[in-house]
Amino acid sequence: MEKTTDRRSFLRDGARVAGAIAFAGSAGFVAGRRGRGDDLVWQLDPDKCTACGNCATHCVLDMSAVKCVNCFDMCGYCDICTGYFEAGYSVTDTAAENQMCPTGAVVRKFIEEKTGQRFYEYTIDRPLCIGCGKCVKGCALMNGSMYLQVEHDRCLNCNECTIATACPTQAFYRIPAEQKEILKRGGARAMESRGHKMLREAGDDEAERQEANQLMARAETQLAWRAEQDRREGNRAQG
Repeated sequence: MEKTTDRRSFLRDGARVAGAIAFAGSAGFVAGRRGRGDDLVWQLDPDKCTACGNCATHCVLDMSAVKCVNCFDMCGYCDICTGYFEAGYSVTDTAAENQMCPTGAVVRKFIEEKTGQRFYEYTIDRPLCIGCGKCVKGCALMNGSMYLQVEHDRCLNCNECTIATACPTQAFYRIPAEQKEILKRGGARAMESRGHKMLREAGDDEAERQEANQLMARAETQLAWRAEQDRREGNRAQG
């Protein structure tokens, strides 16, 4: 444990030194650590992310601005969640030694039992999450509903994100601030379907109709962004 802490401190200190050098040598950086215009923010594409662990160790903050989220539209509410239980568990006991998360940030809550099958909701305690991605990698064995996102109220929106630089799959993008997130492609489609279903069932309930329209608009923004990225990557491949 001590070696892991030392390694993290070394990586963080190295990132800070690199940032200080850039600060001294760049007039543009003197203006502040914010990126080019506050209308753009850093975010990562969960469909490209491999949960390599770099998000936890390369952020300039002591605790990474990258956190796990759980897309409930994709979640199976599993009794045996591979994003919660450590691989090779012997019993479904919620003791710390059986949990995948090293900080206990994944919270398991019983929801209901149907035809003998128990269902649980899994939420993320954001202040405890260090962005290591262990739960994400485990969840990928099942529905893949857990994934990492930049938390904008923590992120400094640096000109050059040290995590993005270290990302092996180039999963980080600059996106419009109003977009905020990058959903998984499957998550956006599931959200769109839920919105359509809500709208069909809403009847004259204006509040329900408004919520359904908001869901569909959110999903549409995500799918439009992905279509644009697909187009750009296609052009690069041809060029």
